[in-house]
Amino acid sequence: MKRRTAIGVLGGTLLSLVGSPLFTAYASESNRSRAIASYAALQKYFYVNDGSYLYHEQYPVAATDNAYSYEWPFSQAHGATLDLSNLPGEAGRAYRDAVNERWLGQERYWNTTGATGLPGYDSYARTPYGNGGDKFYDDNEWVGLASIQRYKMWGEDAVLERAKQIFALVVSGWDNDATHPAPGGAFWTQAPWSHDRNTVSNMPGAELGLRLYQVTGEQHYFDWAKKMYDWTNTYLLAPNGLYWDHVDLQGNIEKTQWSYNQGVPVGVNVLFYQATGDATYLHRAEQIAQAALAFYGTENLDKQPAFFNSIFFKNLLLLQSVNHNQDYVKAMQAYADRAWENNRDAATGLFHFNGSQSTQMIEQAAMTQIYAVLSWSPSQYHILY
Repeated sequence: MKRRTAIGVLGGTLLSLVGSPLFTAYASESNRSRAIASYAALQKYFYVNDGSYLYHEQYPVAATDNAYSYEWPFSQAHGATLDLSNLPGEAGRAYRDAVNERWLGQERYWNTTGATGLPGYDSYARTPYGNGGDKFYDDNEWVGLASIQRYKMWGEDAVLERAKQIFALVVSGWDNDATHPAPGGAFWTQAPWSHDRNTVSNMPGAELGLRLYQVTGEQHYFDWAKKMYDWTNTYLLAPNGLYWDHVDLQGNIEKTQWSYNQGVPVGVNVLFYQATGDATYLHRAEQIAQAALAFYGTENLDKQPAFFNSIFFKNLLLLQSVNHNQDYVKAMQAYADRAWENNRDAATGLFHFNGSQSTQMIEQAAMTQIYAVLSWSPSQYHILY
């Protein structure tokens, strides 16, 4: 569904000015208005005004839909609100109350028990809002990383403690059976129907561990991050320098290369570089970023889910905060402009991908994140994940 707007046309013209002061001014103001509009649509069409602080999964809502979204989409709406609260000046401060509301909603998924005996977020809201669900380690890791971002923004001890709890949960999901093919690795989920060990359960775990190491200085966070990083590089790093999705307990590798599974290793290598001073990690981050941008190009990147691309680009901006290579923000801006022009319904403000007439809440949240972060001062990229 193609919607051509004045901003979209203007954006296409001004992209030729990337790097100039005019582009900087344009991008900041345009992206800020886009972020605010995308969030307004998120709240209008997905937020459930029943005191739950939760969201619908999609719009239009289908008769067979659950009352609320699963945890993974909710975490991305949470992240979008947090990203908006970091807009410069009063624009960002206006979202502080909304961030606190997202925290209340997030806690609807919290379960003090689990298959490994540790608390964490269930895949669905718990009583009285739902019956909970299996814990997914990656779902929890996104909340942990957002908690660290919030801690770096505002210094709140409660969110740091939650990030520590989540990391402990992920460590408890480590495969300790040395007889398994590709032994080791954090499992994807506690659900009995899957025994996969994924890039997305290990690299974000490593990223969270390194963030906790930065904040606390406690060595075990670094050691576990290195363990997760080394395992993923041993078993899921492909010959093209990018990462496959997962390996199962029969040793079968699922070789899809999703964009977020390339972005997070970029961020992990940046954090290892910062923690150790070893430039090898920085070079690896740059190599993965370059390989990923070449691999996806424009067409393939646009076919990736928006909620994978938001994570991909955030980690590239984390790299930019260190090497100051503006190719990453240029690529992110170009993607954002294409989505605004080609995938947004100007009448509703909702994004439609792959020809769908419905919008997944997580897609709307992801695009809100992208426009919000593009509105940040580059001096803030260092807190991203």
